[in-house]
Amino acid sequence: MLKQLSFVLPEIDRKATQLAVEGELEKYRLFKYLEFEEREASVTASSEPRFHGPTNETSDQTSNIATYNVDQQAYRRNFCNRVERAVARLPKMERFLIEERYMTNESEYITDYNVYCFKFQPPISAMTYSKIRWKAFYRLALNLNIAVTKETESF
Repeated sequence: MLKQLSFVLPEIDRKATQLAVEGELEKYRLFKYLEFEEREASVTASSEPRFHGPTNETSDQTSNIATYNVDQQAYRRNFCNRVERAVARLPKMERFLIEERYMTNESEYITDYNVYCFKFQPPISAMTYSKIRWKAFYRLALNLNIAVTKETESF
């Protein structure tokens, strides 16, 4: 006799998951469209007194700054690539919605109304738009591992 495996998806908190996905997409826009400001080593003497810590510690300001600059740029690049790959896996309409509404440089000024009335050809209704957006958020949350599950009450 064969046993059938069952797989149950967790129940997701819609509002918290939407906020998490929108937060990640905002972070994506910041990383993608704002230039990274590299730190630079200070070469000027400071007039403030410096009280040194333990003498067995070495401090290399230049290497710390160089490491930070390289690591932050790599982190930003990897983050953007990860989000772009997750969005690329979405179905066509969901991908179009996310790209037009959340991933452009002007997305701070684009409203949902503008997207479902003017970007979609032919235009779609607000209800259809919200259904497509929720499906896209659901898939993105699972792909990016940021889905917020509902707490189950156990007695």
